[in-house]
Amino acid sequence: MNNELELDTLLPFKRQYFRHQGNNIHYVDEGPAAPKGTVVMVHGNPSWTIYYRNLITALKGEYRCIAMDNVGCGLSDKPDDSGYDYTLSSRIADLEALLAHLNVTKNVTLVVHDWGGMIGMGWASRHVEAIERLVILNTAAFHLPASKPLPLRLKICRNTALGTLLVRGFNAFAGLASVIGCKRNPMSAPLRKAYVAPFNNWANRISTLRFVQDIPLQKGDKAFDEVSRIEASLGAFTKVPTLICWGLKDFVFDKHFLDVWQQKLPDAQVHAFADCGHYILEDASDEVIGHIRAFVAQEPAQAVLAS
Repeated sequence: MNNELELDTLLPFKRQYFRHQGNNIHYVDEGPAAPKGTVVMVHGNPSWTIYYRNLITALKGEYRCIAMDNVGCGLSDKPDDSGYDYTLSSRIADLEALLAHLNVTKNVTLVVHDWGGMIGMGWASRHVEAIERLVILNTAAFHLPASKPLPLRLKICRNTALGTLLVRGFNAFAGLASVIGCKRNPMSAPLRKAYVAPFNNWANRISTLRFVQDIPLQKGDKAFDEVSRIEASLGAFTKVPTLICWGLKDFVFDKHFLDVWQQKLPDAQVHAFADCGHYILEDASDEVIGHIRAFVAQEPAQAVLAS
């Protein structure tokens, strides 16, 4: 971002970096010396750690809060295709390496949003014993529901030269998401600017396009087998206390996805917001953060009973 003062105001946390596979990955690691547990927050596309800023502020007094900018996003490096394989397996490996570096091995509350559901649950599926709770925000960790066709906007971005031009030439994906991603509480102009600022030229918009192109729709697609593995692993989490907060006006992660989550994790506590969209932590910030604070404060057995 050009305005460093504005960034420091919106994201008032120490900037830390971890080098993995030749790229610098920015992350936030805030919390007390003796935290009650660790909250790991994984963002999706086209956002970055700014999405979790208010949740980090709310929890960091009692919990260790970790949020990573995926490669190509936020303050992390944005290499071209020769410097990074922009696919799900690479992103899971990045998160796994960072959390190993930070010695995160137990008592984890995992918070996931958008493609962060695939990344976070991809890590969780390999470290089931580390997961104490799950918080799910408009995301997926399974294939596109049979009842949900790929939205036309995503199809254009994923499959056409026009989509490439719109996303990388005009920042259409990040820009549009910042406008339509909130329904109840639209983002202010400065906040929209902050959301799209890391994606400020053709080169730096590579991840917003590659994320969409990595959506697997059929066998043979690069991420298909990994998503199949993650989906198959969800049975291991049926008794893990889970909180779902969902904006029902999300044009991608809509009720079709919420229905699948409720089938996969039937004991989850669910709070659905009929007037909110994709960026649920912006649209219903106080309510969602209140639900999360109450949820993480419960003993695991109580969290299950509360559902």
